[in-house]
Amino acid sequence: MFEKLKLLKKQYEELCRRMEEPETYADPALYAKCDREARELAPLAEAYDAYERACAAMRSALELTEDPEFRELAQEEYQEARAEKERLEEHIKLLLLPKDPRDGKNVIMEIRGGVGGEEGMLFAADLFRMYSMYADSKGWKTDVVNISETELGGIKEVSFVLEGEGAWSRLKFEAGGHRVQRVPVTESGGRIHTSAATVAVLPQVEEVEFKLDERDLRIDTYRSSGAGGQHVNKTESAIRITHLPTGLVVECQDERSQYKNKDRAMQILRSKLYEAEQAKQTAAVAAERKSQVGSGDRSGRIRTYNFPQNRVTDHRLGGENKNFNLSEIINGQLDELIDALITADQARRLAEQAET
Repeated sequence: MFEKLKLLKKQYEELCRRMEEPETYADPALYAKCDREARELAPLAEAYDAYERACAAMRSALELTEDPEFRELAQEEYQEARAEKERLEEHIKLLLLPKDPRDGKNVIMEIRGGVGGEEGMLFAADLFRMYSMYADSKGWKTDVVNISETELGGIKEVSFVLEGEGAWSRLKFEAGGHRVQRVPVTESGGRIHTSAATVAVLPQVEEVEFKLDERDLRIDTYRSSGAGGQHVNKTESAIRITHLPTGLVVECQDERSQYKNKDRAMQILRSKLYEAEQAKQTAAVAAERKSQVGSGDRSGRIRTYNFPQNRVTDHRLGGENKNFNLSEIINGQLDELIDALITADQARRLAEQAET
C-alpha cells in the first residue's frame, strides 16, 4: 500500500511542477487537466505526508524514552503519535478505494406511489418534498421533468433531475422500496396503515457517452396537463418518446418549449438505456444495483418511515445505527442517514478488498 502511495505522491508533485511551467500555463486545456488530476491526488499526498510525520514523531519519542528525565513525557508522545499513525492508516485505506466514476454526475430520480392506493401516492409526494428540500440545502438545482398528481395532493409518479456537485455520490443509495406506517388522512377510525412508494435513481448520461439511433424512436406530442386534467398550457409542448426496440417510454411536460421537453426526455431515455446496457454487460454494475449497500432490488424494502414512533429505520444498516429521527428526515435533513450508508458501503468494500 505504501509503495503505491509513494508513486502517487511523486505523480502529484510532478503535476504540481508541470502546472508551474509556462507551456502548461499557456494551454488552458492542459492546465485544467493537470489541475483536475492534482486535486484528485492531493488528499492522498497530504495523508501520506501526515503519516510520515507521525512515524517520525514515534521514532523521536522512542529515542527520548532512553533518557530517564524525559521518559514519561516521551511515552505519552509516542502513544499519541502511534494513535495518529493508526488513524491515518485507516483513512488512507479509504482514500485508496476505487472511486465510483459516476460520483460527479447529476441525478435523475423517479418516485412512484406503490401499494396503499391514495395513501401510497400521498407518501410519494412526501418523498418528493423530502428530496427537494435536501437538494435545496445542498444548493442543487431541481428540474421537474414529468409529474402526475392526484386530486388530494398525492403523486402517482414524478421524474426530476437534480443538478449539482455530489448529487450522485450522495443519493445513489436511495433506490428501492420506501415503506410508511401512519394513520392516513382518509382514515376515520384512527388505524395505522402501511403503504409504500418506490424510488429509482439514475446517473445522468451525456450524449457523448451513449448515442441514440433516431430510427429506434417514436416521438409523440400532446398537451401538458395538471391534476384533474387541468391544462397547464394550450399548445402541444409535452413530449412522449418511445424506444421501439425495448418499449421503454419517457414523458416530459414541464417545460413550455417543445424543444426543451424533447431534450430533457432524450437525456432521461439515454440514461435509462445506458444503465440497462451497463447492467447487462458488467456483472459488477449489476451486483451494485442489486446490493445498494446490502439490498438493491428496487422493489425491495430499504427503509420504513414510522410516524407514530417518529422513527425512520434503514434496513440495510445494523444495530442502533439504523434508526433516525423521522421529523428531521422527512424535512430533508438526510446527511446523517446518507453518511451512515456511505460508511457501511466503505466498510463492505474494505472487507472485500482484504479478502482478495
